[in-house]
Amino acid sequence: MTDIATRAARVVQSPGGRRRLNGGGPRAGTIFAFVIPFFLPFVLFYLVPVGYALWQSVRVVRRTGGQYGTSYTTFGGFDQYEKVFQNSEFWSSVGRIGLFGIVQVPVMLFVALVIALLLDTPPLRLKSVFRITAFMPYAVPGVIAAIMWSYLYSPQLSPVVDLLNGIGLHPDFLGPGAVLWSAANISTWLWTGYNMLIMFSALQSIPQELYEAAKLDGASNWAIAWQIKVPIIAPSIILTTVFSIIGTLQLYAEPAVLRQISSNISSTFTPNMLAYAVASGNNYQQAAAISVVIAVITFVLSFGFMRLTSKRAGL
Repeated sequence: MTDIATRAARVVQSPGGRRRLNGGGPRAGTIFAFVIPFFLPFVLFYLVPVGYALWQSVRVVRRTGGQYGTSYTTFGGFDQYEKVFQNSEFWSSVGRIGLFGIVQVPVMLFVALVIALLLDTPPLRLKSVFRITAFMPYAVPGVIAAIMWSYLYSPQLSPVVDLLNGIGLHPDFLGPGAVLWSAANISTWLWTGYNMLIMFSALQSIPQELYEAAKLDGASNWAIAWQIKVPIIAPSIILTTVFSIIGTLQLYAEPAVLRQISSNISSTFTPNMLAYAVASGNNYQQAAAISVVIAVITFVLSFGFMRLTSKRAGL
């Protein structure tokens, strides 16, 4: 009897035994009911638009009977992509956004990391107040933030410009050499709090025993922050960097709003603005090809960065 009871207990404790005692595994209908709320929007609002963009990008508009003949759309292979790669405005926008990302992303993430480490310091009081204050800009829609900052950049309206002019400085935030960094400042203001919250959440999951052991070994708060905390939350830093790379290549709202008050921002200032400008000219096939190329560049950069940094971090 003892052997039988032991074998029965093992069957009950095994995953297969639990399924048999519960009258079988979960039914397909139950699984489908849980999956469909995600799967249906994913198909309708992600896979279908991507598929439609790919289909449009391999089509071209041709005419019969000369310039004023009847137009028709037909399969064009990679003709649209050849036009994209031969478009100097496209490569200028890519280079501009590349410079933007190389400077803005490290600055933003470094500021977010410093704020997260400061909020995780034990002596700091009113942590929740400072955390909410740092996160608040993210709650402002991007277009509203760009409009607000454009008011602060405008030479005719800005109290900041008036103040700087009064002390002998004459900044031109909308000048040809500064307008890109004015847009970068808006993005940094918007997204620093979001990235900070991800890093701060990762810091909260670190066991306090590690800090206590480090203090017993004579480590200072500075050493604990940069030698213990930062290496442990490296996956979160990598994640926020990937998000930032993706967001950089999708930049649109900030320069589009600033374009209303600055002649130094053209309709092709960023790749997304170029795609929109081309689509506004009813050349949807070319705009689709530009969008596909942007998506491929985004995937290569983000996935490549993630693989490279994950290997170095031993993840």
